[in-house]
Amino acid sequence: MTGLPPAAATDRPVRVAVAGLGWAGREIWLPRLAAHPGYAVTAVVDPAAGVREKVRDTHGIPAGYADVDELPAGSVDLVVVAVPNHLHATVAARLLRRGVPVFLEKPVCLTSAEATLLADAERDGGAVLLAGSAARYRADVRALAAAAAELGPIRHVDVAWVRARGVPDAGGWFTRRDLSGGGALVDLGWHLLDTVLPLLGPTTRVVHAIGSVSDDFVNDGAANAAWRGDTGAGDRAPGDVEDTARGFLLTADGASVALHACWASHESLDRTTVTVHGAAGSATLRCTFGFSPNREPTPVLTRTRDGESVRLPLPEEPIGTEYGRQLDELPGLLADPASRGAAVAEARRTIDVIERIYHSARPTEPAREHALAGHRDR
Repeated sequence: MTGLPPAAATDRPVRVAVAGLGWAGREIWLPRLAAHPGYAVTAVVDPAAGVREKVRDTHGIPAGYADVDELPAGSVDLVVVAVPNHLHATVAARLLRRGVPVFLEKPVCLTSAEATLLADAERDGGAVLLAGSAARYRADVRALAAAAAELGPIRHVDVAWVRARGVPDAGGWFTRRDLSGGGALVDLGWHLLDTVLPLLGPTTRVVHAIGSVSDDFVNDGAANAAWRGDTGAGDRAPGDVEDTARGFLLTADGASVALHACWASHESLDRTTVTVHGAAGSATLRCTFGFSPNREPTPVLTRTRDGESVRLPLPEEPIGTEYGRQLDELPGLLADPASRGAAVAEARRTIDVIERIYHSARPTEPAREHALAGHRDR
């Protein structure tokens, strides 16, 4: 296999395999790939034979394999890797060393060492690594970036993704630190950092990062992400990750970032807010990232200058449009030599911040019996 797919230079669709048939593989990527004229899903990979065959039947996929090493040489132009977090870097690296281009779901890596593993594999195999960065493909996020560019030097950014209820797969791998790498910070926080760091500039260096974490909701059944179809912890092992993380960053240029990532809270709606404070004003986006139906009804972008706030226009788009938009751009990125190394460089900056926040964090004593009292009383 080559690092640049033949599909990039011809009119035929990109032949793609999906590795990992959990929620993201089944619900996000497979339906969109199957519906997109630029792709042909030719294989799925998952160790669970029953899941694999059901997905093949549902989508009419020609081949199924238990492991990515079973993919025949030259059979695909791209593999979408959506396996559990702890396997992301190792599975992607195995493919890259074979010269197979990879689109890797976030988090791209769980440690700086894994970022180095991916960089080495990309270089040695001559293939390209692309990363799941859906938030930056949202129309409202792009509008925010355009508004922020008119605010002069950025002084501070407040960014938060707070769910009312949204602990994913409670009792499963998502809430096990050894399998997930962390909780809300590495999950939701990756999206937030992937949104904020580009606003600060591609060369901006984060010199300080501190934070705190807490776990008041992670083992409370009422906090589960019901919209994912998760069944809750049941008799499974209790989670040992944080459901809430707060961080504060300082850059070498003197800008600061306050970050809040939260799987569950006492709020009534799931919301995402990003406020960019510049020397010439501020801009605020209120919306909801992700797929939760318990969301802000309409994204709102406002700009404030000299005491006057104005609402800026935003296009309407269905939930999840950003994932299809990212697929639109992947063939071009696959064919662009400048793509090689870019995803790893961005991931290295992101995981460096996450590692430093975790290092500084001091877990608090949980008070689970009081966690969702407000929810239950409603």
